[in-house]
Amino acid sequence: MTTSDTVAANKALVLKAITGVFVDRNPAVLDELFSPDYRQHNPQIPDGIEAIKGLLGQLPENFDYQSGLVMADGDYVAVHGRYVGWAAKPMVAIDIFRVANGKVAEHWDVMQEEVPAAEAVNGNPMFPIGHK
Repeated sequence: MTTSDTVAANKALVLKAITGVFVDRNPAVLDELFSPDYRQHNPQIPDGIEAIKGLLGQLPENFDYQSGLVMADGDYVAVHGRYVGWAAKPMVAIDIFRVANGKVAEHWDVMQEEVPAAEAVNGNPMFPIGHK
């Protein structure tokens, strides 16, 4: 596989993984697409896929995840996403994943409360158009 093929495959893997977990809420995706020694860098979530499985069971009915821009550089994939129901207010995040041996191996995130465009001093949305 060429480098561009690997980057494209990593992007596809991460999108399939994050969609499977947060949109489909399918715990089997964790066994299929995540490394058995998955490392988590969010300080509120333990390492390992069992922690994510437990988290899935705690998501409220109204939970919604939307992915936006996806960027990749080698083994790293970043996804700009919007989480509704994760916290009291919608959250916008950058999730960064490291892929190793065809599996999601590691995760970092940076999240902040979404400010609607109408309330932003610049009038710009934090997430793609349609989420003002």
